[in-house]
Amino acid sequence: MNPTRSLLASLLALSIPLACGGPRPAPVDEPIAPPPRPVPTELERRQAAACETLGPRLTACSIEDAKANLPPEKVAELDLERTAPVHSKKFIEDCNASPLSSRQVRVLEVCQREEQACEPLVACLDHLAPEPQGEAPAAP
Repeated sequence: MNPTRSLLASLLALSIPLACGGPRPAPVDEPIAPPPRPVPTELERRQAAACETLGPRLTACSIEDAKANLPPEKVAELDLERTAPVHSKKFIEDCNASPLSSRQVRVLEVCQREEQACEPLVACLDHLAPEPQGEAPAAP
């Protein structure tokens, strides 16, 4: 065989796999990013802020009530150092779990701002109940 021809055959043999691209690399398994969370509305931001500050305050009120009304042994059993933050967190989650009306969010904000003592704060929060829809006032 002619040396030039053998060189051409070798080059041709090498160029065919290169022209075809050779084996394809395995696809990279990139983690799929979760969809972006929707931007909260102004009302949702106000509700979240109110819930965040109200949770620890109501927990403190519960602790104050327990210390005033329970024997010291019972208070010790409650392990308030450990359980108080858990209760605050649970309140905040529950408070944010359902959407509140603008009136209800305003009640949260006003009660926190205006009521410093626990009893008036809790009484103020009684106004959180949804307003009855379409009910006529009671007849005298």
